[in-house]
Amino acid sequence: MSDEGSTATVNGRQNSRPTLEQVAARAGVGRGTVSRVINGSPRVSEQTRAAVARAVAELGYVPNQAARALAGSRTDAVALVIPEAEARLFAEPYFLDLIRGVSAELAEADKQLLLTLVRSEQERQRFEQYLAAQRVDGVLLASVHGDDPLPDRIRELGIPVVMNGRRSEAEPVPYVDSDNIGAGRAAVAHLVGRGRRRIATVTGPLDMYVARARLGGYRAGLAEAGHAPDEGLVAPGDFTEAGGRAAMRELLARRPDLDAVFVASDVMAAGARGALREAGRRIPEDVALVGVDDSPVARLMDPPLTSVRQPTERMGRTMARMLLHAVAGTPEDPRRVFPTELVVRGSC
Repeated sequence: MSDEGSTATVNGRQNSRPTLEQVAARAGVGRGTVSRVINGSPRVSEQTRAAVARAVAELGYVPNQAARALAGSRTDAVALVIPEAEARLFAEPYFLDLIRGVSAELAEADKQLLLTLVRSEQERQRFEQYLAAQRVDGVLLASVHGDDPLPDRIRELGIPVVMNGRRSEAEPVPYVDSDNIGAGRAAVAHLVGRGRRRIATVTGPLDMYVARARLGGYRAGLAEAGHAPDEGLVAPGDFTEAGGRAAMRELLARRPDLDAVFVASDVMAAGARGALREAGRRIPEDVALVGVDDSPVARLMDPPLTSVRQPTERMGRTMARMLLHAVAGTPEDPRRVFPTELVVRGSC
């Protein structure tokens, strides 16, 4: 939240609730330091902690929750934030596997999981207000786009945070990811090994590092096979079935001679399969198809989809475990990247 003071009328006068900035000014420290003290972070000196506690008491800043945090207690709750609409959340097996892993790890630690969807700037600001009230011990973030300021804002509030994926190669926030470049390379190498020569790709949204990495792996795989780059064989998608269908139609209109497609998710691959069948193309005889995730969607397609597996549930557990260590003041390695594995089925 911006943490601007709210006002209330008492005996005909307006009284402003003290802000975090006012506490920081009174204590002679930065806003982030105040947040760390209120959140019970061990990375604060006793002298600073005492100064902030004195300022909180003098100003009467959020006495109930802050006092409990200053005393060293915690909420025993963790927020998992997914900045996507409900439709995509429940249609995408990846998120369900991730939630299953996070939930299992937190349950073993007797922590409560709060699932939050942030779909607009207003909802982001509301969530920041929730965080500033110290209602969770830490935050897990999934499906973060490259320009999303929320990870940095959470850190400014002094709250531990771990991301699923990353915004860039130089991501400063702790994260758990899979080898998305390797996923693209493995898919293309498999298709080349099956004799395919005009290999197209449907990307995810390119403001996300995961999509750019898979596209980079596709391009690297083509270069390693001695294939010249052809941007006419690249079409953008959005990780939805409808997006995969639209991208596949675009590719067929542009390059009807294509004989293989690497699709950056299984859900989009289902849409691409629909477009191929509409065009009378057989899978894999005319066009080979490879997806990513190795989700139930891949196993249930006709023919079953060859897909690059990432250990999504394990990644969810690892995220939660990293966060719990950070909350306890014993942080682990802030960067974990899991290998991927190609699972070959009937689509190529």
